[in-house]
Amino acid sequence: MEQDIAMRAAIIAVIVGTSATVPTVQAQDIQHGRRLALEVCATCHAVLANQTRSPVADVPSFEAVAVTPGMTAMALNVWLTAQSHPTMPNIILSQTDVEDVSAYILSLAE
Repeated sequence: MEQDIAMRAAIIAVIVGTSATVPTVQAQDIQHGRRLALEVCATCHAVLANQTRSPVADVPSFEAVAVTPGMTAMALNVWLTAQSHPTMPNIILSQTDVEDVSAYILSLAE
């Protein structure tokens, strides 16, 4: 019994310690991300909530991207900062812009 309690306490300590070392994500400016999406991305993508058809037929809507299984801010960051996209124009965004657009896209899944 005492061994079970000690084991549980150790597991909790590891979980708490691990989460304390993970950097917290700064609150992003979703409205800025929305504005950027409308300015930069809307030529090809449906960028607003409940828009299902993108201007370019085979391009996913931001809402579809947001609900893609496993989609995360990190995955979007990698995609948006990659040097070449075989299916996208080379769009240059600052890291803050990427974070804001990513936060906006992910907000569409809620």
